[in-house]
Amino acid sequence: MFNIASALAKADPVPPAPHQDYEIIRRAIEFLTEHWREQPSLERLAAHVGMNPLALQKLFTRWCGLSPKAFIQAHTLDHARMLLDSDASVLDTSYEVGLSGPGRLHDLFVTHEAMSPGAYKARGEGVAMKWGFHGSPFGYALLMITDRGLAGLAFADPGEEKAALADMQRRFPCATYEEDWEATAPYAARVFEPSRWKPDTPLRLVFIGSDFEVRVWETLLSVPLGHAATYSQIAEKVKNNPKAARAVGAAVGRNPISFVVPCHRILGKSGALTGYHWGLTRKRAILGWEAGVVQQPSEG
Repeated sequence: MFNIASALAKADPVPPAPHQDYEIIRRAIEFLTEHWREQPSLERLAAHVGMNPLALQKLFTRWCGLSPKAFIQAHTLDHARMLLDSDASVLDTSYEVGLSGPGRLHDLFVTHEAMSPGAYKARGEGVAMKWGFHGSPFGYALLMITDRGLAGLAFADPGEEKAALADMQRRFPCATYEEDWEATAPYAARVFEPSRWKPDTPLRLVFIGSDFEVRVWETLLSVPLGHAATYSQIAEKVKNNPKAARAVGAAVGRNPISFVVPCHRILGKSGALTGYHWGLTRKRAILGWEAGVVQQPSEG
């Protein structure tokens, strides 16, 4: 169907190093999550991933915003609780500001519009989509675009590309699809390079979903970088009813634009990471990467 290695080599504007880094970080986070009670040393972790200890320490700290030892001490649940301790007032403020107009909706500076209800009900009929795989900090990223903007973003580990594409196409089964890496490449560069997150170059999104799903995805956009919210908090904003968390959870799970629409920042009430369509290890990696971005000085 397609050769991702050769296509990445000729069409990917994102350097290959981030994807290679993610493979190391993925294995390191999996190991620490499984063995944290044993308090494994840096040397043991480095041996597991096949890397020099000092180099691993530097890479891990840059990615996760804390050292492997600090990661063990904090562990995922404690870190998640810390994010939630930012309290709902942050969500309240960003929601009121972010959704009052088509300006900045979150840290990537995005604008959005919803596909017409008719197009949604027709399951994408008449919608032309271009797609392409690109290297990203979190594995291969599948981007799908229309003439209006980014409509889909998914992740895949090596060997999972065809399954990821089929999964996304099932969401819009009546749309037409064209492989076009050159068309999707600028979107990949814009999404995954923080230096390009600027208000004068907003990222255009197009939502294809029910009215309720679109409202949930809009609300997800209001959760700022370095913070988190619970399903009940999102439900309170969407339906003024925190008990609607189950319906919100289903809509969050159907979010077609991963990372940009930050469903990874939605946690269980206790701080548990709960499910993530592209894997909990990737969710931990994204949250850690974002912690590192927050700690970096702003470039204007």
